Amino acid sequence: MNETLRESLKYLRLGGLLAQWDPYLKLAAEKRFSHDHLLNHVVAEECRIKRENARQRRLRGAQIPEALVIETFPFARQPKLNQKKIMELYDTLGYMRHSQNLIWLGATGCGKTGLATSFLIHAINQGYTGRYVRFADLVGELYRAVADHSETKVLKTYGAIDCLQIDEIGYVEVEPIQVGLFFTLMQQRHKKKPTLITSNLGFGDWRSFLKNDQLTAALIDRLTENSHVINMKECVSLRPKLKPQP
Repeated sequence: MNETLRESLKYLRLGGLLAQWDPYLKLAAEKRFSHDHLLNHVVAEECRIKRENARQRRLRGAQIPEALVIETFPFARQPKLNQKKIMELYDTLGYMRHSQNLIWLGATGCGKTGLATSFLIHAINQGYTGRYVRFADLVGELYRAVADHSETKVLKTYGAIDCLQIDEIGYVEVEPIQVGLFFTLMQQRHKKKPTLITSNLGFGDWRSFLKNDQLTAALIDRLTENSHVINMKECVSLRPKLKPQP
């Protein structure tokens, strides 16, 4: 490859073609590709590389702490979980196409976060943008945004994400202004963008940490109107138990 061609490929940002130029020519010679065949092969590979790079960027941008996928979830250890329903939701990707929320309710350690994360990663792999955030971090960020008057910008950013996973709702108590901002975000996403939510508390207990009966009722109404609620209250903990010391 001459320097002019190298610089042209860099300018066009055809990194895959630049890196694979010699292997492409070698393959074309071995397989006796026609010019048309070689050109189609090169274009297809460049598209594949760009799509994969974009997918990797979306995954990094999602800030997922642990890449948990559906293939590794131990359904056999959760016989009371409706695996058929979960896999149907997962495989059809209907929650994305219909902007439906998915809400997992159950005790700590039963696999709620793992399942929600696998749905988030699945959406990202299919071309959607996504983001993982713990509820405590989200309401903390919203609260700080009030101080510098950037709450509109923060709400807009979270509202625009194709698939938003909010983990561990119910572990922290929140101030009234945080409840109001969280409700505003959910209102913005209502029937427009799907939200994946996990909580260790049933809906009847949300008043205990939100401390606002009216907003709690309105929030639950918005969340459940267009949602699939996955009840994991009877599921067992998947976390290993420490053996007692002798």
